[in-house]
Amino acid sequence: MTSVDVVVIGAGFAGITAARELGFAGKKVVVLEARDRVGGRTWLEERLGKPLELGGTWIHWTQPFVWAEIYRYGIGTVQSPIPTKAWWFPNDHAEEIDPDALIGKMDEANRALTAESRLYFEDPYKPLAHPDLAKVDGITVKQKLDTIEMADDVRVLMESFWALNFNGSIEDGAYTQALRWAALTNGDWAINFEACATYKFEGGTKRLIDAMAADVRGEIKFNSPVASVDASGSKVIVTTRDGETYEADHVIETVGVRALGNIDFTPALPSAVQDAVKLGQAALGTKVWIKAKGPLEPFVAFGKADWELNFFQADVETPDGDRLIIAFGPDQSKIDPLDKDAVAAVLHRLRPDIEVVDVQAHDWVNDEFAQQTWSMHKPGFLSKSLAAIQKTDGKLIHAGTDFANGWSAFIDGAIETGLTSARTILGARQ
Repeated sequence: MTSVDVVVIGAGFAGITAARELGFAGKKVVVLEARDRVGGRTWLEERLGKPLELGGTWIHWTQPFVWAEIYRYGIGTVQSPIPTKAWWFPNDHAEEIDPDALIGKMDEANRALTAESRLYFEDPYKPLAHPDLAKVDGITVKQKLDTIEMADDVRVLMESFWALNFNGSIEDGAYTQALRWAALTNGDWAINFEACATYKFEGGTKRLIDAMAADVRGEIKFNSPVASVDASGSKVIVTTRDGETYEADHVIETVGVRALGNIDFTPALPSAVQDAVKLGQAALGTKVWIKAKGPLEPFVAFGKADWELNFFQADVETPDGDRLIIAFGPDQSKIDPLDKDAVAAVLHRLRPDIEVVDVQAHDWVNDEFAQQTWSMHKPGFLSKSLAAIQKTDGKLIHAGTDFANGWSAFIDGAIETGLTSARTILGARQ
């Protein structure tokens, strides 16, 4: 048995942040990572002739924790190509539209949808503060959209827009999640959309996570999925699937809500936490990289919410002059993201003129250690489970972007919870 002060489960941004901070404070830390790399649900890898972000990608200056980190390590940002053309599918066929006009089509409806964001989340970093939170936490985005008057073509666009945001069905997505996102940009949905898909790390997510991991004063053990966590005694005992055992005063797990079921906890997790695992997350979609024959102008395109892929955004050019396109779909089970012909067939509903050369993707939903894409809550999670997940006696702490107070679903939320977890263990003043 190896004895340490803290075992951190997971080497994503939450786990690496916590391990770094604890190491700086003199704690003996080991990080157990199931994969063969750092990053968790962010993953930069060379494919299609360019470094591709297969998972989380974008950041924004409205996100304080990640912004502090890029300043700490001297990392700049780059902007995704600005679309010069746009397409949508308002009725039974695709139509070209000015990109600004496309955003304008959604403005009134999105303002109505997010109008109560600062009412229920006056301080967006205190998401449980409103006394009537439970009254709205049972509502889905679809149910709320159905109460808003709008033209039929705008409704088609709005449903697709929010299916994109949730990377899942809007019939599963919590209305409170939409309000939380908007509150983080002072109720401005357009700035929030900018935060979702505009600015990236210079050098990619790998540049930051590698820099942070290099500052971890402890061992990061790869290919070490955890089988069990026993917190029934004075020490916490963590056992990996290959039988390695660690004894610690504290354990920080960062595996994400759907993957919590991979680990056997003693004593059993509180019922409200178990309920969250069973409830799962709404983000069960896909992200596909498409290499399209160039030259091709930067563009954006929305299909319908129930399409296999409902959103396309042109990204950078490849060295041979072709164009990369990022596509998202709300249901991983509807399409094989590595099937070039299937991906092309959906794209051709909007842009039949584009020749698809190749595709690449990672199946996060069927990834054992993820089982979802980004964190998008279902109705009831916020009011019924988040407080129980965040509550701790200091021995077992849950961290990760799924459980963030602020930018849940973003790298910023992961870093927030890593810092909070380390502070809890170190006993810093609140």
